[in-house]
Amino acid sequence: MATTTGNTDASDEGGISGWAKRVIANPEGLYRSLFYAAMVFFLVTTLFPFYWLAVLAVTPEGNLLAGSFLPQLGGFTIPLPTPKGFNPEAFITVFEQVPFHLYMLNSFALAVTTTIIVLIVASLAGYVFGRLRFPGRALLMLGILAISYFPPAAFVIPLFKAFAGNEPLLLPFTQIPLFTPPRLLNTPGSMILPFSALFMPLSIFILTTFYGQIPDGLEDAARVEGTTRLGALFRVIMPLSAPGVATASVLTFIAVYNEYFFSSIMATSPEAAKWSPIVGGILSYQTQYTTQYNLMAAASIVGVLPVVILVVVAQERIVSGLTSGALKE
Repeated sequence: MATTTGNTDASDEGGISGWAKRVIANPEGLYRSLFYAAMVFFLVTTLFPFYWLAVLAVTPEGNLLAGSFLPQLGGFTIPLPTPKGFNPEAFITVFEQVPFHLYMLNSFALAVTTTIIVLIVASLAGYVFGRLRFPGRALLMLGILAISYFPPAAFVIPLFKAFAGNEPLLLPFTQIPLFTPPRLLNTPGSMILPFSALFMPLSIFILTTFYGQIPDGLEDAARVEGTTRLGALFRVIMPLSAPGVATASVLTFIAVYNEYFFSSIMATSPEAAKWSPIVGGILSYQTQYTTQYNLMAAASIVGVLPVVILVVVAQERIVSGLTSGALKE
């Protein structure tokens, strides 16, 4: 009776205090409103850039700099930009003006190669951290994870000098030359090596979590049958940790495919024949005197399509791998 009276009083009361009392009495409505607000914010911030790219891509080149993209209706300006014309040929011209398919192939090859290297090394490291007990294990894992937070700019200058192959590498803290490395700039090695190092810690952490939860009895049974630890890893542990392996693979592939910083520095030439990735192809539509924004927008949309398809196909596996990672004996 007292509760009914209190609710009636809160519903009758206006202002902020009345609204606060109603929210306290029925918080589900507030949670639902916050959820919808967060979803709208997320969709606007993530999808609007693609919408803006689509508007630029289908707008004829001659109309790109002719006035505002915001339409006028009855004296009011509509805040959502619309195309000034319709010319979808930009999606074909991007392949005719430069070999953009080769730039995409370069990015795909770099991403696949890096993913394979990361999976092999991270699987071995994940096995050691997840299934073996040794002194300093937690401290070493902490050090590996800390490396992933280092800014890439901290590595780029020494790596660029090393990959240039002009100077010999010196023994740390001395002037004693060790050897002169080969020139790797404009080759896959100059990008795959830093990519593998940067994206390795996250994969090690993911695989360590999964490998550590495999029951010891399964590995012991495999070893009783005559296999080695390495054989048990690739024949028993990795197949049982498929969600973790898939998650590490997809995240590494997407990160390398979209990588910009090292790609733009290590590929000093924007030619596709010298392993310049997608970013090099997009920048090829910009010359000293002109910038073809519609082609750059169309190329950006085409270049991101493989990642979008991969995320749509593997989203369930990625979410389950990041959130669960549990195997029960």
